Amino acid sequence: MTDETVSFGYEDIAPDEKTRRVGGVFSNVASSYDLMNDAMSGGMHRLWKDRFVRRLKPRAGEVVLDMAGGTGDIAFRIARRGASVTVADINPEMLQVGMERADKRKIEGLLWAEENAEQLSFADKSFDAYTIAFGIRNVTHIDQALAEAHRVLKRGGRFFCLEFSTTLWPGFAEAYDLYSHKIVPKIGQALAKDEDSYRYLIESIRRFPDMEKFKGMIADAGFTQCSVEPMLGGLVAIHSGYRI
Repeated sequence: MTDETVSFGYEDIAPDEKTRRVGGVFSNVASSYDLMNDAMSGGMHRLWKDRFVRRLKPRAGEVVLDMAGGTGDIAFRIARRGASVTVADINPEMLQVGMERADKRKIEGLLWAEENAEQLSFADKSFDAYTIAFGIRNVTHIDQALAEAHRVLKRGGRFFCLEFSTTLWPGFAEAYDLYSHKIVPKIGQALAKDEDSYRYLIESIRRFPDMEKFKGMIADAGFTQCSVEPMLGGLVAIHSGYRI
């Protein structure tokens, strides 16, 4: 028995329970994931993802692991740059959405894998880059996921993470807090008939470590040259580090 608890929104629950409940959230929202991202970001997630991939600088011939990338948003952008991408996600419904989207867009050559970020099946030093966008906060044990990211990267490999954080802009922080807590769940109910899943996703942002603390966690996992690039005062941030 263990007394360990982890956060699920504003609740503190057992780790196995979080894994199960997060899985349920993403099974529920898989078919409306684009709508969810638009609702949570006012459509700006598309610009953030573009910027994220520009910072990654994927190149032809590279092998990239896109973790928690089920619907393909990041993978499609990387693939256009000529890199080979493995799209990994713990949720099969999310992967199914991604495969259907890739088929409709005639995007070929992607590999799709059902994987737990905390226990990847890939060999050591398999990838030139590891990306995870808006997924790390839903992992049960973030430190284990970061350690696995470090393990599967080649020497010189780069880790890039796009994640919501806490904006430091006065006034905007309060306005976004009101919008996210009061309005986004209602939009979720209207668009996807699922208020609770949207409420969890907003609460999970509030419980996620701030930019400096998460930067420290990346360094603790063994990465060097760790940096963070805030956007909108830190509402969302690009974190990066390198394996040497």
